[in-house]
Amino acid sequence: MKKPWIWIASVGGVVVLAVGAWFAGEWVASQIVTSTVREQVIETLALPADQQIDVAVSGAVLPQLIGGTIDDITVSSQNVTVGEFTGDVSVHATGVPTRGSGDIESATATVTIDEAELQRLLSTVKGFPADTVGLAEPDVTMSKTLNLLGLSVPVAVGLTPSAQDGKLILTPDYVKVAGAQLSAADVKSRFGDAASAVVRDWPVCIAQYLPAGVTLTDVAVTGNELVTHFAIDGAIAHDKSLQEKGTCA
Repeated sequence: MKKPWIWIASVGGVVVLAVGAWFAGEWVASQIVTSTVREQVIETLALPADQQIDVAVSGAVLPQLIGGTIDDITVSSQNVTVGEFTGDVSVHATGVPTRGSGDIESATATVTIDEAELQRLLSTVKGFPADTVGLAEPDVTMSKTLNLLGLSVPVAVGLTPSAQDGKLILTPDYVKVAGAQLSAADVKSRFGDAASAVVRDWPVCIAQYLPAGVTLTDVAVTGNELVTHFAIDGAIAHDKSLQEKGTCA
């Protein structure tokens, strides 16, 4: 009869081989997911072929591939050029089907842009003084000349960013005139139509730069950056119309 430790050694060898095979399979599965996701993102957003894209999947990848669904995945990249601006992008999704035509369970995206890129974006808005734009949490700031009683008066304006119907809206919060800060409502009541060039909402359509299945839901100034949040239609994974660029109504 063989000594016990020989059996133990044999079993141990099988376990080592099994573990090695598992890790080899897991590595291959992880590489497949990373490569596939990267290729799809580059194709969908028309990014440069050498764009650095980070893909992080929670948990073991192999059983998720076998099961047909990626439970939790985050895809991120810096300096992604979308239309008229460049920003850092992070997409988080759950319940992503790996085969068939099922919908993604949920997906959101965050795009962060700096002051220079915000200026580039706002340069597409007619009449907006984009070259004067700044970021001062919680506001977007700008400077403009207001014509009052035949005089050209330089003013500084604080704008509150928000998301409405998928658009970025900049709403006047305060106006600084000759060092004095007034509320936008006060300026409008005092100067009426003369203040309309400054005290008005500025809608910024960004749908034209994004896939139709991506909708702006929230925006805020954080530090010296504008942080925007988007909802992603779960059908975008298989619906070509949602992958096409959106339009401005």
